[in-house]
Amino acid sequence: MSNIPNKIPVNYTEAAEILKQLLNLKGSPVAIKFAMNKDEIPTGMEELDKTIRHCSMVNLARNDGRTFYATAGKHECNGGAWSLGLREITPTLKSGDFYFKLGKYNSAAACKRTIDKVPHLGTGDTYATLYAPLEKTPFTPNVIMIVSTPRNMLKLSQSTLFTLGGRVHAEFSGIQSVCSDATAQTYLTGRPNFSLGCDGSRKFSGIADDEMVMGFPAEMLPEIVAALKIVIGAPGSK
Repeated sequence: MSNIPNKIPVNYTEAAEILKQLLNLKGSPVAIKFAMNKDEIPTGMEELDKTIRHCSMVNLARNDGRTFYATAGKHECNGGAWSLGLREITPTLKSGDFYFKLGKYNSAAACKRTIDKVPHLGTGDTYATLYAPLEKTPFTPNVIMIVSTPRNMLKLSQSTLFTLGGRVHAEFSGIQSVCSDATAQTYLTGRPNFSLGCDGSRKFSGIADDEMVMGFPAEMLPEIVAALKIVIGAPGSK
C-alpha cells in the first residue's frame, strides 16, 4: 500500500455528512487505514498519547473527532493487535485458554476452533493503524466503520445489495468484533461485514446495547452513499 490517492476521487467530507444526515448518526463514520510502514503516515499526524484497545480508538474518532495513528505499543488488547497485523498471537490466545478462562466456551478446544478461524493480517504486516472521523480524514482509508442502530444497519445492508442484489453474508463469533469482524475481515475480503459487537468492545468502547457494527471497504463508499439516498426514500422504506 502507498499514499497514492484513489484513481477515482472521493469527497470524504461530503460522503460523511450524507451518511450522518440520512442515518441520523450519533457520531461520525470512522476512516481506518493500515500503514505498512512509517512513510504511509501523513506528515503532521500524531501518534495516540495513551495505550488503549482498537475498539476504543475507533470510539475516539467516532465520538471525540480525534485523528491519530497507533503503533503496536499503543494497542492494549493482544487479540486486537494480532488480528490487525501488529503483533504476534499470544500462546494463551492461540491455545484457546484465554477465552476459555473468560467463560466464553465450554472447552479450550471449542475456543481454539474459533480462534483458528478469526480473520487476521499477517504478523508484522502492519506498522500502524490510522484513525479519523471520515469527514476530516487526512489519509485514503482502507475500511470505513459505522456504529449505529439495527434499523440503520438494515438500510446499509440494503444499500450494499442495491446495485447487484443477492444476499448479505455476515460473519462473526461474538469475540473480536470491531478489530477482526469489521476491520481485518473487511480489509482482507473486500466485502462489507456486519457484527453484533462483543463484550470487550461494548465494555470498553461505548458501543451501546442498541447498536451494531458495520465495516465496509472504503472503495465502496460512493456506491453505498448513492444507494442509501434512494433506499432511505423508497416507497417501501420504513
